[in-house]
This record gives sequence, C-alpha cells and structure tokens, in this order.
Amino acid sequence: MKSTIIWESDRLVAISKAPGVSLATSRAGGADAVQRLLNSLAEKERLSLWAEEGGPHLVHRLDVGTSGLVVLARDREAHVAVVRALSERLVEKVYLALVWGKPKPREGLWMWPLGPDRTDRRRMQAAPDGKPSQSRFVTLATHPHVSLLELHPETGRTHQLRVHCLQAGHLIVGDDLYGGAKERGVRDEALRRHLQPGRPLLHAWCLHLPDTLAGPEVILCAPIPADFAQVLKFLRIVPPEAPSAVTTSKGMTPRPR
Repeated sequence: MKSTIIWESDRLVAISKAPGVSLATSRAGGADAVQRLLNSLAEKERLSLWAEEGGPHLVHRLDVGTSGLVVLARDREAHVAVVRALSERLVEKVYLALVWGKPKPREGLWMWPLGPDRTDRRRMQAAPDGKPSQSRFVTLATHPHVSLLELHPETGRTHQLRVHCLQAGHLIVGDDLYGGAKERGVRDEALRRHLQPGRPLLHAWCLHLPDTLAGPEVILCAPIPADFAQVLKFLRIVPPEAPSAVTTSKGMTPRPR
C-alpha cells in the first residue's frame, strides 16, 4: 500500500500514512521520518510537495503499524502553530480500532495513567504513578469475536489507545506487541486468517484542526485502508461514514469551512 495526500493548503499537508511506514524520530529531529513518509507516496505526489527552511516539518507521529492521518507543516511558523494547538488539546483526533471482545458498557471513558514498562522498553503500561491519560470509546459494531470501536484520545501519550484497549480487556486485533496471537481461540480457519492482519488494526481516521496561524478550521478524514476494509468486509461489518463534524470533548460539533 502507498501513502496518499488527502488534503493540502499553502501551509499544511495531510497525508494518509500507509501501515508499515515508520515515523520514529531521533534526537537530531524528524527529517528522516519525513523522508520515509514522502518516500511512501507515489512519485507524482511526492514531487508536488515544496518545502521552505528545510521542511516540510512533521507535526505529530503514528506508530509504524498504525494507518491514517499525519499532518506536515510546510514552514516553521505553521509547524509551531499546530504543535501549540496539539499541546493545548485543541486538536480533536478520532481513530477506528478492531478489538477482541465486546466492551461493556458500549461507550465510556478510560482514564488509566500511563508510564514506561520497565520490563520491555518498547512498551507502555497502566501505572498509578504514570501520566494522566484519557480515551473515550464508542462501540460501532460487534461480531461474536471482535468489535469495531471509535476512539477519541483526549491526551496524547505514547501507545495510549493500544494500552487503554489492553487494560480494558479488549486488545486491538493484530497488536502482537501487547498481547500475542489471540486469534488462536478462533476455530474457523478463514476467520482466523483474517484476524491475523500482521499489524494492529488501528486507523487514525479523522482530525479536526482549529483555526490557527497555519490556516482556518478544517476537518479531515482518511479512507480506511484496504487491509482493514477487507477484514471488515469478511466480518460483514459496514464501515462508518466519514462525519461532517467531529464531536469534541467539550461537546461542540464544529463544521468544516
């Protein structure tokens, strides 16, 4: 799968990242991550991006196995503006995840603090002395073995959604780092194959950017990638339609301009 540009302005670019593209950054900065992301685009799209001051600049990251929306800033002023909005929790993010089991209740708020897992540096864990973390969840559809969830991270901790799903007893399908091959309990061979996707079925679906110096308010949505969509089709789960508004944690429903 290739990454694709889904929206751009004179100062920002939104890319739907393909699963498998690493956005890991070093202390030297995010230039390598940006280059990997650009390399995952088709050549025509990659050449259409222009940069100022060594940009474009990575605004936020996704885990290597997670697909979906990533925002790049074309210049440093736009980068600072969007990063500030993120730090002030003014940017609303919505994810889709296929998880094991059926959450009860069907919607609610997870509030486990998170900290490093000292037994495995790759992982995070729920920890009483960790950083405050909040994720809202809504069950969109269920299957005898799995459920499709809409997830709203209200904080931005590393692996937050993955660990909150695990802590709730509903590991994300394909997330071997946090739980191993749970599909072994599925007897149907075809179903078992589909529930071995080779990566966590977690998709950064929608993003609401507020009005900032980088540009006016906008709501963006990235199509569900082919591998995720194929699993949903096999399960006979109808994918949700992209919303015309994203409900924020403050209860507002801003409309795109």
